[in-house]
Amino acid sequence: MTEHASQVAPAAGTELDVTIILPVYNEVEHLEQEVDRIRAAMDASDYSYEIIVVDDGSSDGSGTLAQSLPDVRVIRFLQNRGSGSARKAGTTAARGRVTVWTDVDMTYPNDTIPQLVKELDGYDQVVGARTTEQGTMKSLRVPAKWFIRRLASFLTKTKIPDLNSGFRAFRTDVARQYLRHLPPGFSCVTTMTMTFLSGGYSVKYVPIEYGKRAGRSKFHPINDTRRYGIQVVRMVLSYNPLRLFLPTGFTLLALGLGKLVYDLNKYDFHLATNTLLILFAAFQVFAIGLLADLVVRVSRDRDEVPVATETQSDRS
Repeated sequence: MTEHASQVAPAAGTELDVTIILPVYNEVEHLEQEVDRIRAAMDASDYSYEIIVVDDGSSDGSGTLAQSLPDVRVIRFLQNRGSGSARKAGTTAARGRVTVWTDVDMTYPNDTIPQLVKELDGYDQVVGARTTEQGTMKSLRVPAKWFIRRLASFLTKTKIPDLNSGFRAFRTDVARQYLRHLPPGFSCVTTMTMTFLSGGYSVKYVPIEYGKRAGRSKFHPINDTRRYGIQVVRMVLSYNPLRLFLPTGFTLLALGLGKLVYDLNKYDFHLATNTLLILFAAFQVFAIGLLADLVVRVSRDRDEVPVATETQSDRS
């Protein structure tokens, strides 16, 4: 990984208000336009900021173009490693108290980044919730994303309007606690939502317009949707395993007790083997869930960053 920083970039250790992370993979046709749009919006605001472009192994000259742009820090991967790896590298290098994730494919309203940051006052993360669905294979994407979103809402006990929006702002110090959890692919945005919610941090959702993508999408509807679902379950198991194990255990217990009553009535107080297996499975699920919860509590970080409050806002 190599980094190129412009001459006007702040000195190491200098803290800024906002760091904007732009993961780039073959976006040469609209990269400069998006950077100019972001810079114009931020220059008109009261926030000090930096822009970090993470070139994820582009083969179309995106990395070279990024290095020619003024006032932009550039991190380059020699090979494609995924948007999650790019966002993780950018967040690690961020100097802002707030980090913004967005894309340069013309889909997100990047000219509203200052308003997104302002919405963070009193919250730990703000997510731009899309009001429309774009992309290919909508008949597959929409129901799959709805199911995963409902699953995530159930597991976190929180209503989630948009689980995998790539347009978000969050407190950098909180996010750095969870960077080790970020997967290399698209599900990193889902992970950032889930880790904040599972860690007890506040997440606010603001509606945004979602435009048509410029260029070719790198999202794979089947593989990436599968990864989203797996990552949701994985994050819940990492933070609140009982939320998954208890409903499963009680379902098996109810099924086993129902089968027990049926056996006693039908077979003259003789139990079928499958009834005992169901009851034993319920016992195992409860035991594994309690053990997993104990492991999570013992291994949880002792020095977590405090949650945001209205009187503890990073910005006014």
